[in-house]
Amino acid sequence: MPPNGSYTDSVGLRSVIPEIDLRVSATMHHVDFAREDVDVAVRHGDGKWTGLEVVRLCSERLFPVCSPKLVSRRNRMTTAADLLKFPLLRLNDWNTWRRWFEAAGVPANQLAHGPTLNSASMLIDAAVDGQGIALARTALAAWDLINGRLIRPIDVGLRMSNTYWIVCPQVSSKVPKIATFRKWLLAQAAEDARGLKTIGSSHRCERGS
Repeated sequence: MPPNGSYTDSVGLRSVIPEIDLRVSATMHHVDFAREDVDVAVRHGDGKWTGLEVVRLCSERLFPVCSPKLVSRRNRMTTAADLLKFPLLRLNDWNTWRRWFEAAGVPANQLAHGPTLNSASMLIDAAVDGQGIALARTALAAWDLINGRLIRPIDVGLRMSNTYWIVCPQVSSKVPKIATFRKWLLAQAAEDARGLKTIGSSHRCERGS
């Protein structure tokens, strides 16, 4: 599941659907529905999984985020080039940042400063802590953006081909508890999307990936 609080809010689910006893298990491997005691899963990928009922949970884009405390009168960010003055947080190499700067129309041949972290959650935490600017996916940053822990300093985003999907075996997709849970998850994702729209710019620049 995406590490977004609203998607795993079992208390909120019980208040709406008290008959469902939710058990959440986070894992890096794809669930084997034939061997594991799991009814439904949320996967990240292209949505092409044979033999499964697959429903898109959300659309994703990649964009810069940072702590509001990183931005001040002395540290204003009004153009994409301004981001080069700050530490740029990254997961692996500089390729993703180069793609973003290219989409923003900024030459970025020398990206030399900023720490490397080994997980997306650490990347988000470092950005919230004010350690630099991170490139974050929509689902991973939504909760912190909506709650003001992060801001989008520049409104340029890359469209992502992979996203999160709700999956379950086709034979059980119509089971009432699974259908109800899927509907609840989709409602939570839609609520986050509406929240992001209220804080986003009305002039968003996006480039395909």
